[in-house]
Amino acid sequence: MKTSAACYLLLCCALASVLSLTSAAQEAPRPDASAYQQPLPANQSKDAQNTKNPENIESTSHDRLFFALPNFLTLEYEGKIPPLTTGQKFKVVARGSFDFIQVPWYAILAGISQAQNGEPGYGQGLKGYGKRYASAFADGTIENFMAQAVLPTLLRQDPRFFQMSQGGFWHRTGYAVSRIFMTRADSGNQQFNFSEIFGSGAAAAISTYSYHPSVDRTLSKTARVWGTQVGYDSITLVVKEFWPDLRRKLKRE
Repeated sequence: MKTSAACYLLLCCALASVLSLTSAAQEAPRPDASAYQQPLPANQSKDAQNTKNPENIESTSHDRLFFALPNFLTLEYEGKIPPLTTGQKFKVVARGSFDFIQVPWYAILAGISQAQNGEPGYGQGLKGYGKRYASAFADGTIENFMAQAVLPTLLRQDPRFFQMSQGGFWHRTGYAVSRIFMTRADSGNQQFNFSEIFGSGAAAAISTYSYHPSVDRTLSKTARVWGTQVGYDSITLVVKEFWPDLRRKLKRE
């Protein structure tokens, strides 16, 4: 689990560096992103302009990071939109967790872990690879549901990420990272992001103490997995913040 997460961290770091080049020229100030009913700038996407008429807005997206990885809980606008229902939260998480791209994605992560002999208790060969693949798939799926569906439902928090879309690179990066600790409640108010912090921690404990090798079932191992998960989620949010800039640039070219 740790190897897979670490590899994804490195990938996201590299992608974030590339994306920063596309936002270097955007220095216009913007009000605090916690004001979810602020007017949108004229250069926002067509979907963003629809916030003037909330009935025309989709509550989730069909976007994909780098045209591949599911990005269904990210919105390019932060206008007055209704909260997700319990059914919507679970449905969108299931749609992303069992998306077709997850099959090769987890296969790659399992292959990297196999090559590095991550979690030696799984062994090598086809059997060891199969265990690593199943473990990677289960780890990701459990974390997705705990942090984006189960706890958001129980705590009435919004699992979506609302992009800032304007301002300089560091300003937007700071905003994206802050979403790990702060989130929007279903009521529209800002709250501490219990869903992310405790959801990822619960997922780390569930996976570590259930199907991972017995030698790895320790409190320190669980804490490392928890920290790694929160770290890679932070970097992923930065990538999500800048992805629309790169996507629009690629489509123009």
